[in-house]
Amino acid sequence: MHDGNYPSKNSQAEMPEGRGMIKWAPFATMPEQFENVGRLMSDQTKIKRPELYDDQLGEIEQILKHAAAEKFPVRIAYYYDGSRFNVSLHIIKIDQWSMLLIGQICGTEDFTFVPFIDILDIFILSES
Repeated sequence: MHDGNYPSKNSQAEMPEGRGMIKWAPFATMPEQFENVGRLMSDQTKIKRPELYDDQLGEIEQILKHAAAEKFPVRIAYYYDGSRFNVSLHIIKIDQWSMLLIGQICGTEDFTFVPFIDILDIFILSES
């Protein structure tokens, strides 16, 4: 007997079959569209590479040389792919030929390379 709250076993047989998975076919391209929207939103938050004045570049160079000579850790602000980042490191080498700063990230065994052109600012962390 059927109480009205639940469909009977026979009611499933009476249901039309429908189109199955075909109805979802138009949404197959949605992940690509979401990726494109995400990329557009990310591009809108990007900043233009800041241009530094000659006196700023000179100051960065002096601090780099001093920190390297005295083996002081530094905190470097740098530009990468439309954003500004910071890293604290111990200077391993200032490579004039390839125009790279090579350093070991503080508190880790990881090394990093920062192109001179991407350095925005530098601070000596400790002189003691």
